[in-house]
Amino acid sequence: MGGASKRGTPRGPDPANGRDPAIDLVRFACLALVVVGHSMMVSPVLHPDGTVTTENTLAVQDWFVPVIWIFMVMPLFFVTGGMTGLQSWRRLKGSGGTAAQFIRARLLRLLLPATALLAVMVVGLGAAAVLGVDRQAVQLMAAGAAMPLWFLAAYLAAQLNIPVLAALHARAPWLALGLLTALVVAVDCLRGALPALSYANLVFVWCAVQQLGFLAADGHFARLSRSGLAGMAVAANLVLGLVTGLGLYTGNMLVNLNPPNLTLFLLGVAQLAAMELARPALGPLAAVGWVRRLLGLVGGRSLTVYLWHLPLLVGMSGLLLLTPVYKPAAGTPEWWWSRPVVVLALVLLLLPVAVAFGRLEERPTAPQTYRCRPASAGAAVVVVFLPVADAALSGLSLGLLAAGALCFTVAILLLGGLPVRRRRRIPKPVAGRGRGGGGIASGVK
Repeated sequence: MGGASKRGTPRGPDPANGRDPAIDLVRFACLALVVVGHSMMVSPVLHPDGTVTTENTLAVQDWFVPVIWIFMVMPLFFVTGGMTGLQSWRRLKGSGGTAAQFIRARLLRLLLPATALLAVMVVGLGAAAVLGVDRQAVQLMAAGAAMPLWFLAAYLAAQLNIPVLAALHARAPWLALGLLTALVVAVDCLRGALPALSYANLVFVWCAVQQLGFLAADGHFARLSRSGLAGMAVAANLVLGLVTGLGLYTGNMLVNLNPPNLTLFLLGVAQLAAMELARPALGPLAAVGWVRRLLGLVGGRSLTVYLWHLPLLVGMSGLLLLTPVYKPAAGTPEWWWSRPVVVLALVLLLLPVAVAFGRLEERPTAPQTYRCRPASAGAAVVVVFLPVADAALSGLSLGLLAAGALCFTVAILLLGGLPVRRRRRIPKPVAGRGRGGGGIASGVK
């Protein structure tokens, strides 16, 4: 009873800055796992006839399937996104903000760094095509390097629904979660007869996982004892093992990722329980001086790191194919020993990129002061998801990247997201007053 009472107080962000250091630490760990994991997947191969293909080395390992249950951290991203997103929406709403302002802020937060990435990729890959690089190689690099954009689409789809889902959560939190989970199961049951319907779970699955974050933000899981949380994690994994063991779903979580299905929701339940179990250790660890500084440095540029790490990895690997540097065959012991070097090189490449483009994440969007019309926010959402839908149906290509950059730019303009430097207006002296500080000082705030 004593342990349960200590856990009964909901934990949230620091009132001073609106952030929860423990959640920042979890998100940093997830980002690091994604970067390291991708460095073990990307393995381009130059064939004697000049063609280039890629091999997902990690995915073909015999031990990969059970291990990916632990390292597939995408559900945890959405759990923590639900926690921070709900708190952001409540703060904005409490200060008189609207859903349109929230949507604008969320769109700009993701679109500004994503547009910069797309523009650089279009210019770079376009120049490669003009210089005579094989069209197949350019297409392969475009498709591989732009893969992080699917996460942007899924994350946006979940985050933009926060005002509606938060209202449902406020009325009946468990019913809202149950309805979303039922929609996930319904789509999974019909995906055999209607394969295109399976993409609806890009919204339903991630919104359901995000809803777990809503419950966590309100302290529902903090009230559970440690044994209760352990039982929750075990139960989720047992159900996951049951549905995969019966052949209803594959056990490969990478296959389950696109389009997502019920297994990702179950994995999210288990990861949420594990995070809550680790909470007593996460807080003190996040408070350590160098950890706190690292989280502050990376946290403000985490989206830049996520968006750019795979394009840089693909580009670096592709350029190495053109050099005489020894390149061990994928999957060999030498190849595995080279992975730490690859990760280190990738980090070194990410540093200047984060400095150059990370400021786009820090650009203030002032959601509570900018009056965003619902029509403008709605139009921006439609414009953003036009290339996203095309990518889901037709695949990624250089032309689609260019269309995406254009659509994202239009959306930013619709939202008034491009800063315009205005001249500072100096008020004229008030009649009857001298040129002293009265007139000017009263106008400068």
